[in-house]
Amino acid sequence: MRYISTRGTATPVSFTQMLLAGLAPDGGLYLPETYPQLTFDAIGRLAGMSYQEAAKTILSPFVAGETDSFALDGMIKAAYAGFRHKTIAPLVQLGPGLFVLELFHGPTLAFKDLAMQLLARVIDHALKLHGERATIIGATSGDTGAAAIEAFRGLSQVEVFIFYPHGRVSEVQRRQMTAVKAANIHAIALEGTFDDAQSCVKKMFNNARLREKLNLCGVNSINLARILFQTVYYFVSAAALGAPHRPVTFVVPSGNFGDIFAGWMAKRMGLPIDKLVIATNANDILARTLASGCYELRPVHATQSPSMDIQVSSNFERLLFEAHGRDASAVRRMMDGLTQARRFTVAPKPLGTIRAEFDAFTATEQETTEAISKCCQETGYLADPHTAVGLSAAWKAMTQEKGSVCVLLGTAHPAKFPEAIERATGVRPSLPACLSDLAGREENYTILPNEQDEIERFILARALRGLNRAAS
Repeated sequence: MRYISTRGTATPVSFTQMLLAGLAPDGGLYLPETYPQLTFDAIGRLAGMSYQEAAKTILSPFVAGETDSFALDGMIKAAYAGFRHKTIAPLVQLGPGLFVLELFHGPTLAFKDLAMQLLARVIDHALKLHGERATIIGATSGDTGAAAIEAFRGLSQVEVFIFYPHGRVSEVQRRQMTAVKAANIHAIALEGTFDDAQSCVKKMFNNARLREKLNLCGVNSINLARILFQTVYYFVSAAALGAPHRPVTFVVPSGNFGDIFAGWMAKRMGLPIDKLVIATNANDILARTLASGCYELRPVHATQSPSMDIQVSSNFERLLFEAHGRDASAVRRMMDGLTQARRFTVAPKPLGTIRAEFDAFTATEQETTEAISKCCQETGYLADPHTAVGLSAAWKAMTQEKGSVCVLLGTAHPAKFPEAIERATGVRPSLPACLSDLAGREENYTILPNEQDEIERFILARALRGLNRAAS
């Protein structure tokens, strides 16, 4: 399997090269040259497998020839050994035809754990095989950072720098990043938005001198491996509900478009999916784009679903590449327009291709609160604000897609956002026992201005210090 860039000028690479590079040298995002196909029989057999067995079946074609079967099996088993639910990602029925796929039973209570726990082990394995160390950098709107820090803490081959928007994440999200004691972990509160943090990370990857000196490696969803690992729960949940003989609609709370693009990849690999429904909060660039064809940046609004407070949905570039028939020149023109004018327009034909597979709905802050309250009152189920944005979208989608079973991705544990839950329901959810002492843990983080030169000097000094520490 080889991997190509959406910008079209980078040389195709192997899985390991893609894994360790994150972003392509031409600034594009990697995608497989071809998509492996699962037959209907193979999809049906997933229903009798454990999550770990299904993961090995689905992911093996992507790593074939680079990671032997025994090593992959061991990494998958280790990645999911610490999850609190034996099925890893259980389905909970909320009503006729509506299920929540709970993706928050990992160590940091968010869906990012399902990919990040495996990603850390695969990166560590690859670095050890090549006798290398890497500097991990990542931007987070809340959950990615905590998942990355938990997954990579204490690993000998990496130094980790995670940027989060100062004052724009929940207290639980912040403490999960800042209250971790590990010499190789650096939490950075950036004075700005998630989009600022994401832009900072991309600029570092595009700085060839810095990238080479520090052997930069990304863990945001710009790293295709993360998205590949997320395709597993689409297959597993659909098979549990009768796929391939029963098509499923998936509703996905969306910010950076990585999670729902994993669903699109699963569909391309053979999983029968009726619709992929994009659920957005007030930062509704994806819903606006599907409605009008115009992708236009606007100010980021702080909401009670902070992990979705994003305007630059990086992974949308991957879908644009596919919808344009893999025309990299078209993608380059659109990305140039975004850089120069903060907007671009999707042509009618590729826009029609996207609309054929995706719907999009936006939930206001009031609708999000009402969804939390209604769900609790009618079913007793506590949905975190991000899942509640999805609930609002699911109810709207089900009036249009009658007869299709609907799976809503439950992206975070409600205890990560206790104030929002209490405000909507009067119930304050408690953290699981493994995090019950989180509020009392000592925090350690650095506040930095949104200034690229100062950020790069900070990382360079501490990454080199970490290299010396590892060598001593």
